[in-house]
Amino acid sequence: MIHNNWQTKESVKKVKCVHTDAKKYIVKNVLTPGKEYEVKNETEEFIFVVDNTNKVGGFYKEYFEEV
Repeated sequence: MIHNNWQTKESVKKVKCVHTDAKKYIVKNVLTPGKEYEVKNETEEFIFVVDNTNKVGGFYKEYFEEV
């Protein structure tokens, strides 16, 4: 249950949101293009960041670029 301490865990890196043009899900409510986010965990397909709601959320990597 590693996800239980992601909020207080040290960030892995920072990424910048490049767009919120989602095909299936609404992400424009929790991500802002041009804003930098702290990465708490990462998989092959997803990045888990502290989003605009101050909670950790998982998003496709296509929305971000490394800073």
